[in-house]
Amino acid sequence: MQAPEVYADLSKNLVDAATMRFLLDLARDCGLQAQRDAMLRGDVANATEGRAVLHTALRAPRGAGPYSEEVHGVLDAMLAYAERVRADPGLTDIVNIGIGGSDLGPRMAVQALQTYGDEGRRRLHFVSNVDGHDIAPLLARLEPTRTLFIVASKTFTTQETMANAHAARAWFVAQGGSDVNRHFAAATTNVKAAAEFGIRTTFGFWDWVGGRYSLWSAIGLPIAIAVGAANFRALLAGAHAMDRHFASAPLAQNLPVLLGLIDVWYRNFHGLSSRSVAPYHQGLARLPAYLQQLEMESNGKRVDRDGRPLPLATSPVVWGEPGTNGQHAYFQMLHQGSDVIPVEFIAVRTPAHELHEQHRMLLANCLAQSQALMLGKTADEAGAERAPTAGADIAPQVLAQHRSFPGNRPSTTLVLEALTPAALGALIAMYEHRVFTSGALWGINSFDQWGVELGKALCNALLPRLIDGQTRGLDGSTAGLLQRLRG
Repeated sequence: MQAPEVYADLSKNLVDAATMRFLLDLARDCGLQAQRDAMLRGDVANATEGRAVLHTALRAPRGAGPYSEEVHGVLDAMLAYAERVRADPGLTDIVNIGIGGSDLGPRMAVQALQTYGDEGRRRLHFVSNVDGHDIAPLLARLEPTRTLFIVASKTFTTQETMANAHAARAWFVAQGGSDVNRHFAAATTNVKAAAEFGIRTTFGFWDWVGGRYSLWSAIGLPIAIAVGAANFRALLAGAHAMDRHFASAPLAQNLPVLLGLIDVWYRNFHGLSSRSVAPYHQGLARLPAYLQQLEMESNGKRVDRDGRPLPLATSPVVWGEPGTNGQHAYFQMLHQGSDVIPVEFIAVRTPAHELHEQHRMLLANCLAQSQALMLGKTADEAGAERAPTAGADIAPQVLAQHRSFPGNRPSTTLVLEALTPAALGALIAMYEHRVFTSGALWGINSFDQWGVELGKALCNALLPRLIDGQTRGLDGSTAGLLQRLRG
């Protein structure tokens, strides 16, 4: 079926007409449409944090969505700043310092849209891990007078981000840098803390923008610097087109809804616990990592919206690698392993390079892998083929079993005409609404992430113990590990 910028072949899924009628009835019974409409008009969709969920407002045209004047005011200012940076020949390296949604979305999009960049005149870098092995090698390659650091943190308190930001500022000063304000900018709502840090160029966003839904906001500043204001607006326009499709298309012709329903079908009715994403385009290499956060942080929940334990499974494990690399790593398990794992292939019809024979080879691999998962190969068919010489000492019937494939393994293929900003925007928005659909059927809050908090709190308590060695009150395992790590 065709949706804005995205064509989907759903024919290789374990779904027939009766199944689809059942799933559509289930969606209606669960009030999917009412939940969707409430989110889109700005009702409190994130009840545990008392917040609306309005990332769709970030890509609505001026005057067409909630908070339009505020949104477009920040957007215009942010894109004007991005154009000034792009026009400055003295700034050759841009370093985005963030983590989670402040890293995964911009990093993925910048790589996906690299052909829309400025022909190598500017390098984009991303630092996220608090591990010094992430930022230290990068700083060693940079010149302070030619570098712009973007600190991306809504609260300007995120532990990992601020540790890296302070390391970057200390390096900048130690290397003779003097104008922190020119070489540092921030995407944050905490203007006071940014100013105390030395940053006065800030772009804010709102508490109704969740981290994993924030690349459309000021968090997208590195994308805008990489591809320019016009292309960033095209990214937003593609997402908005998918928003309108999700909001208005009948459920039976609504691509994000159908994908979300199929996800529920596999998770709860087939008991399948993971899904592999295989983009057959190197530009989408970071898409599986981005989707891990989008889906597992959103729907990795064990209680419903009323706090009651769920009697069913929720988010699958999402994982993958770009084709054809994945074929030489984990596709063995997909074809012949004991677990059935739905696969999502993403193909792009038109490449951005002139190596047409390689692109045909890439597309042929994509088609062949989905076909092989579906058709399989029986032992009789394997036995009828000429046996490889290396297996000559194995009984033919045994060898045939090793060379057979069960088949009937499900997959979806998504096709983009080209990997343009608009197409990427539509693809990401499709995934966002798909996650919302499955979460709505499960009756969970897809927009909080309390599971991230406990580890953070314990980390803050353990940090001083790594300095003073105090283990009183710790469990035996943690105390022993702490002592060993202190040396």
